[in-house]
Amino acid sequence: MPSEELTAQIGQLKQLLQTSRHALAFTGAGISTLSGIRDFRGRNGVYLQPWRGHSVEEILSLRCFMAQPELFYAWAKEFIYRLEEFHPSVVHTALAELERQGILKGIYTQNIDMLHQRAGSRRVKEVHGSASMHHCLRCGRESSYAEIAPRVMADEVPHCVCGGLVKPDIVFYGENLNEELLEEAFAEMQRTDLLIVAGSSLTVHPAADLPLEAVRYGAKLVIVNDQPTALDRYAALRFRDLAEVFSQL
Repeated sequence: MPSEELTAQIGQLKQLLQTSRHALAFTGAGISTLSGIRDFRGRNGVYLQPWRGHSVEEILSLRCFMAQPELFYAWAKEFIYRLEEFHPSVVHTALAELERQGILKGIYTQNIDMLHQRAGSRRVKEVHGSASMHHCLRCGRESSYAEIAPRVMADEVPHCVCGGLVKPDIVFYGENLNEELLEEAFAEMQRTDLLIVAGSSLTVHPAADLPLEAVRYGAKLVIVNDQPTALDRYAALRFRDLAEVFSQL
C-alpha cells in the first residue's frame, strides 16, 4: 500500500497535470523494462556485459556497422527484432490516456521500440530514431520493420534489391541526431510548463539536454526513475517506482 507521503505526492502530480497548459513527457529505456525489454544502463542493462567480446556501444556504432553489419544484426536479432513479443507497459498506456484526454501534448522518447505508438500515443517524437523504418545506404529505398524483421530472424544481413546494405533508421553512435527534430524539441521545451521525465538516467546527450532546457525556461520538472539523475535537484517531484506512480494517474 502506498505511504501517505507518496499518495500526497501523486496527488500533487495529478494537480500539476490538470492545471498545466502544455505538458510533455520525456521517456527512456526504463519504461520498457516493465514490458520485459532490458534497458541499457539499469541494474540489468545490456551495456553492462560484452556481447561476443564486443561492447554494445561498439556494436551500435556506425563505424562498426559499416565494417561488420553481420555483428550488429546478430546482436539486434535478440534486442531489436523481437519487438512484437513485447507489449506496452502501464507507463505507455497511462501516457497515451493522458494524451487522449488532451492533458499531455506530446512525448519525446529516447526509445526505439515503438511501444508508445502501440499504446495509442499519437504525437511521439523519437529522438534516437526508430526500427520502424529502414533505408538502403546505396539507393535510399525504404523498407518497414515488418519486411526486415523476418529476414534478420532468419540470420540474414538484409540487402536491398540494388545490392546495397540496409540500415535501420536508428541513430547509431557516430551519427548526428535529426537536426530538424532536435530544433523542434528544444523549441517545444521552451514552451512547456510541465515536463515528466520517465525511465531515463539522462546520461545520453544531446537528448538528455532537453529536460534542462525546459527547466531553464521555467517548466516544472517531475522525474520518475529508479536511479539518480543529474537533474534531480531541479525536480519539483521525484519518484522512483514507475509502475507505482503511473498506475495511479
